[in-house]
Amino acid sequence: MIKYAVNILGLIPLRKNPNDQSEMISQILFGQHFKIISSNPKWVQIITSKDKYEGWICIKQYLEINKNEYDNLSSNDYPIALDKTSQLIGIDDDIEINIPMGSTLPFFENGEIKISNKKFKFKGQTASKNLNDIINYSKLLINSPYLWGGKSILGIDCSGFTQLIHSLCGIDLPRDAYQQAKIGKKIKFHEIVPGDLIFFENESEKVNHVGISLESNQIIHASGKVRIDILNKNGILNTDNNLISHKYHSAITIK
Repeated sequence: MIKYAVNILGLIPLRKNPNDQSEMISQILFGQHFKIISSNPKWVQIITSKDKYEGWICIKQYLEINKNEYDNLSSNDYPIALDKTSQLIGIDDDIEINIPMGSTLPFFENGEIKISNKKFKFKGQTASKNLNDIINYSKLLINSPYLWGGKSILGIDCSGFTQLIHSLCGIDLPRDAYQQAKIGKKIKFHEIVPGDLIFFENESEKVNHVGISLESNQIIHASGKVRIDILNKNGILNTDNNLISHKYHSAITIK
């Protein structure tokens, strides 16, 4: 029997398998909702609502909701938290929750949000959901450390970075780089403009990296950390050692 739930913690790890030692494949940010498709005494298997990503989370780390609440969360376009970290204060209990950039703010009105029977005061800014802000928003995360499966300023991977930044601009991207490469409009290298998504390949010619193009033949991407490097027809020229770090594969525009 399918159940429905939402995250009311800052962020929680989504794991490949149901144990603490399993690989973290993504993270669920505050306010993001999902379906529970199976469970055991310690873990639940979920599918996220927006990007349909599947994995396991700890059974202690979610709030169960009913189908009507799930459908409301799915059908409405709620604001997204913009600050690197924001604060929520429980209206009934004064409990403070720190939430990361990209968190969803359900039923946001007059500085307050509501999730099921819980209400919070929100202290922070909301994103514009305007694609014109993609460059400015992407630079907010410069020097954030690379973390496989990460989606926050404290640790983020390449496709988590592009997915997060686009969500602030009102665009829902798939989770992984190879999935993101299949959307939008494909363009040639000479057609690339700031804000386009650029993809890179491994030795098997499969997409394994993604970044966002900037002005002056630059690219911002998560590799070791969120950084700015040079983009050319061969790939990414690392500004620290002048070597190609990633081989160019393709580019798309979302505009």
